[in-house]
Amino acid sequence: MLTGSDLLAKVKELGDVSKSELVRSCGYVSTKKDGAERLNFTAFYEALLEAKGVNLGESGGNGKGKAGRKLSFITKVQFNGNLLVGKAYTAMLDLKPGDEFEIKLGRKQIRLIPAGALDDEE
Repeated sequence: MLTGSDLLAKVKELGDVSKSELVRSCGYVSTKKDGAERLNFTAFYEALLEAKGVNLGESGGNGKGKAGRKLSFITKVQFNGNLLVGKAYTAMLDLKPGDEFEIKLGRKQIRLIPAGALDDEE
């Protein structure tokens, strides 16, 4: 996916093409479970606005959720024993539904290692 000045240059180069072709040509495409193509218009337009210097104030890594609240990075075990990691955190890490993790238990910690990744901290 193109960003910044590369994105602006590509948009200018493509000129008068359809919105779908513009998004596709700039790399904002993913594949659905059934193999069909999905155009990521929202991500494209957010990157385009950011490249033009418009900050929406919601982009990842700023420690805020969608409603503008600061993330606390603290969670509680729920009444049923589940431990919830909210959508704002998974969005910051660009996690998608279906991503798998190995759970590693330490003395006083829980680590989530992406399935298939090497755990270099052991």
